[in-house]
Amino acid sequence: MRPYDIAKPVLFSLPAETAHSVVHTLLETAQGTPITSAMARRYTVTDDRLAVSAFGQDFANPVGVAAGFDKNATVPTALAALGFGFVEVGGVTAEPQTGNARPRMFRLQEDGGLINRMGLNNEGAAAVGERLAATDAPFPVGVNIAKSEHVDTDAAPADYRETYERVAAGGDFFVVNVSCPNSQGFEELQNRAAMTAIFEELQDAGATPLLVKLSPDLPDPAVEDTLDLVTELGLDGVVATNTTTERPEGLRSPNAGETGGLSGKPIEDSATRTVRFVAERVDVPVVGVGGIDSAESAYRKIRAGAALVQLYTGLVYEGPSLARDINAGILERLERDGFDSIDGAVGADL
Repeated sequence: MRPYDIAKPVLFSLPAETAHSVVHTLLETAQGTPITSAMARRYTVTDDRLAVSAFGQDFANPVGVAAGFDKNATVPTALAALGFGFVEVGGVTAEPQTGNARPRMFRLQEDGGLINRMGLNNEGAAAVGERLAATDAPFPVGVNIAKSEHVDTDAAPADYRETYERVAAGGDFFVVNVSCPNSQGFEELQNRAAMTAIFEELQDAGATPLLVKLSPDLPDPAVEDTLDLVTELGLDGVVATNTTTERPEGLRSPNAGETGGLSGKPIEDSATRTVRFVAERVDVPVVGVGGIDSAESAYRKIRAGAALVQLYTGLVYEGPSLARDINAGILERLERDGFDSIDGAVGADL
């Protein structure tokens, strides 16, 4: 039995957000102590075949932590010690936000999912930027930049720029979040004119590498419109995808009716289809997110066109050994399929 199998029932007896805070506190406590070194020895898989170069960054392995887990950039070093190849912190807004009222995070245990309506609670770009600048993380750190809650569409470009400028010194890449389902006004950003204005403002500020995070709820023509912008504006990558407000058939959890963004196993197949859809249409790296909780689910996204993958919900259900288990499993699959490296497997099913 894994140690997490013992701890999991205790954590799951707590409200989901409370359990998340407990885990964060434990990681913060371990960070910078000999415990971190012990974690790294236990959880890190070191193999050159796992290395990925994407949007000017070098990743020791393709498995990252998705935005939302480390909103305020408090535990990147601890996450590196758990064997991850990168983290995307945030979403970060220009000023601190408290987010929506609690409860705002719900486990769908029977389905391996989560629903959250956090509302972009974070300490604000100044605090996050200062913390990042003081952190010597041993892997690339991305920053998810989001629109402030009460900023309207016309003012959004300047708002994104303000956030970027406050976190620029500490970030290695920057992900523009125009698809958060749990905050006001994001639907109005998901059109060509609004996105063009935001990206051009960020490019004028010198933001690079610059990625866009897609909504899974957009119809294909709208996604294609966004991907056209990726090419026209010379963006550096695409994150596919955010959480979804849709509810697939067959959900069994009594929490399935809660409002908010659904993540985890229930969206795995649709997220993988979106990764394939995107990879077929752009020549920039794709970061695959959604339902990754095993080596097999990560490898499916890689073969569908993802150069990198991210997870969050899988960590809740599978525990701290997940990055190690995925990386070890990817190596087994690379050997099985005759690939010398991750690069050979990326897009193999296209």
